[in-house]
Amino acid sequence: MHHLPGLAWIKDLEGRYVYANDATEKAFRTPQTRLYGRTDDEVFPAETAAQFKEHDRQALASETGILTTETLEHEDGILHHSLVSKFPILSSDGQATLVGGMAIDITDRVRMEEALREADRRKDEFLAMLSHELRNPLAALSSGLQVLRMADGTGQGLEQVQEMMERQLQQLMRLIDDLLDTSRISTGKIQLRKTRVELALVVNDAVELSRPHLEASGHELTVTLPPQPIYLEADATRLAQLLLNLLHNAAKFTERGGRIWLHAGQEGEAVALRVRDTGIGIPADMLPHIFEMFTQGDRSLEHTRSGLGIGLSLVRALVEMHAGTVEAHSAGPGCGSEFVVRLPLPAQKSQDHPRQEPWDGEHAAPSPGRRILVVDDNKDSAEILAKLLNLRGNSVRAAYDGPSALETAAAFQPNVVLLDIGLPGMNGYEVAKRIREQPQLQNVVLIALTGWGQEADRRRSHEAGFDHHLVKPVSLATLQRLLASLKPVIP
Repeated sequence: MHHLPGLAWIKDLEGRYVYANDATEKAFRTPQTRLYGRTDDEVFPAETAAQFKEHDRQALASETGILTTETLEHEDGILHHSLVSKFPILSSDGQATLVGGMAIDITDRVRMEEALREADRRKDEFLAMLSHELRNPLAALSSGLQVLRMADGTGQGLEQVQEMMERQLQQLMRLIDDLLDTSRISTGKIQLRKTRVELALVVNDAVELSRPHLEASGHELTVTLPPQPIYLEADATRLAQLLLNLLHNAAKFTERGGRIWLHAGQEGEAVALRVRDTGIGIPADMLPHIFEMFTQGDRSLEHTRSGLGIGLSLVRALVEMHAGTVEAHSAGPGCGSEFVVRLPLPAQKSQDHPRQEPWDGEHAAPSPGRRILVVDDNKDSAEILAKLLNLRGNSVRAAYDGPSALETAAAFQPNVVLLDIGLPGMNGYEVAKRIREQPQLQNVVLIALTGWGQEADRRRSHEAGFDHHLVKPVSLATLQRLLASLKPVIP
């Protein structure tokens, strides 16, 4: 017993230690010379001693001993958990004369079990919140559709209903995008497309995207930009995304009519982006965990806030992918909060380029009339997209599977094919390859319109002959921008 890796000890019936191995001496932080002859009350704090004595009593009262767990603070200052076997030691006449004990440290196992329980709790909480977050915009969209149906296109206030439905749809799209991006980052499937970007343009993009949400909440936004252009080596889309998440977070946790400040500028050898609000603030105990997945503050009904608790986790991930840092500051509940992102400046500063105004896809000039074939097995999606493109002055046909798409393409001779990849039977890759094999369709522009958007999906669509890859749902502005960029149609 002396050289066992676990603890082993023996006590007499008065609870005095008469034997302890080396592991016990170390764990108890008491030399054997001082331990022998002493009781638990003389060695340990009262609560620990009471625990040990009660288990000794139970062991002596049983015939075969007990198996239990005990806790003890070790010399490393950490509370350790042990699986303990305690048993009576009998004399030759069958009477218990001593009580023995053996223990193995199960602290790591206990921590893993606690982590699994916490993960399971957070998963259940997340699924409940996901259901809530999906149902809210869906309920609003359902109500909006009922209003439109009842009004039959002639009632007053339809513009407000349409704007509401667009906002709710954008909320759904952001929710799905955040979920997908979080999954992609955690599995290493997001790659940054870094280019030389001007900070002000990225800030403007994020502000414009967040403006409808801020205005709907009645917030006042103040933006401060540097007097001179600052350039970064960054993925402009992801940088705007993390800023957008910070602005939405500020709006979400600020009471209606609050104030939000966005300040961008150079601080030393870094660019600092500061988002400050007059919101509900962050409790001190929440600050260390605010960037963890599925973390939110008060979830009581009277403090219900939309969101899944993944936005700030996504912010931290995107910042770290840019070799930057992000911090959260708050003086406590009711005192607002501030988030500070710091990104490194390029080693060599490039010459300043003239500032360009951000392009607004919604106000792009209509693309010249084209013959467009829309292929999607979701008939509703295909028909509504075809109708939108028709309204833009295009001649459009729709097909709902691979064979009919090939047949329609041969007869219609489209300039552009918007092709879903996940078609039943003959998938979009095969349809694209067969279209490319037809001499009269060699110059057709093939655009993948699909729910698959990872890098591997984009590579595969390119190898199949697609010219462009768009991920559903695609806004009309994005599609119009792409169509407007194509070579003019030759009559």
